[in-house]
Amino acid sequence: MRVLVQEAAFDVAQQMRDFGAPDMGAIVTFTGVVRDNDARNLTAMEIEHYPGMTQSALTRIAAQAQDRWNLGDVLVIHRYGRLRPGEQIMMVATAARHRKAAFEAAEFLMDYLKSRAPFWKKEITADAAEWVAARDEDESALKRW
Repeated sequence: MRVLVQEAAFDVAQQMRDFGAPDMGAIVTFTGVVRDNDARNLTAMEIEHYPGMTQSALTRIAAQAQDRWNLGDVLVIHRYGRLRPGEQIMMVATAARHRKAAFEAAEFLMDYLKSRAPFWKKEITADAAEWVAARDEDESALKRW
């Protein structure tokens, strides 16, 4: 299991080279990117966090997923700092004996990262900078777990 909270960009292929285990039959990956806002005028997204708290929270949820779905490997990467539209913001990878467990665990981790991970996001445009509010649908997604 690896949990990385970093400012630097990451290479998905490089991250996957040592991922998994020989007895795992399924690997699921998801990479999230910064998307433009509805007005199509996003200059950047600024992501802040408290390093010790964030690392601990992400490690705890990754361990929970590993135990719940009997995963052979888990990878969570989340970036912070100033990111432009199209840049990678996070990655989740899960390895399990069967695909259902790998997919469910990846979705669980993504839902957690979207709604509960201790990151604060600010959208920056040429005209303003606004903190991103929590969305009801993101909170609702957690209820299925």
